[in-house]
Amino acid sequence: MFSVKEIASVTLILFSVIDIVGTIPVIIDLRKKLGGNIEEEKVTLVSGLIMFIFLFLGDSILQLLGVDIQSFAIAGGIIIFLLGLEMILDKHFFQPQTDGNISTIIPLAFPLIAGAGTATTILSLKAEYSIYNIIVGILANLVLIYVVLKLSPQLEKILGAAGVNVLRKVFGIVLLSIAIKLIKTNLLFQP
Repeated sequence: MFSVKEIASVTLILFSVIDIVGTIPVIIDLRKKLGGNIEEEKVTLVSGLIMFIFLFLGDSILQLLGVDIQSFAIAGGIIIFLLGLEMILDKHFFQPQTDGNISTIIPLAFPLIAGAGTATTILSLKAEYSIYNIIVGILANLVLIYVVLKLSPQLEKILGAAGVNVLRKVFGIVLLSIAIKLIKTNLLFQP
């Protein structure tokens, strides 16, 4: 049932795909756009909800909507591409909402944390690992996500304005690369 080795593997695989540490510049940028409030608890809960929905219902939801996993991944890649452009060009495609509710969920919870890459990874993990170990791996990642979201103001102080700006540009290029890889891989995929 529970396997420490499987839990560690699932946790590390999801951690590398989610890349919450690499998302720090985006988190800091969103914090500035929203006056400091990114609603860490809400972002973490929605991210977890999305991950668990994909764990238990992902295949069925996509089939019901008539969307294949490749199209879903390409759509997520386009959103990640736009986020990368925002970071590099200092242009804003995602404007904060007037009510302040959805702007923390999109683009943070979806597609950055629990986007196409995470969803497809979770669907893939089901074929290789026990559902119980995947659940523990997801929960471990949600704790890490919450900690990084909560500590982002301190991380910004440590890095300073210049450090944040450099990280923002570098991770903008990384996001563009991830987006292009997602799009390219799924365009070339032949079922």
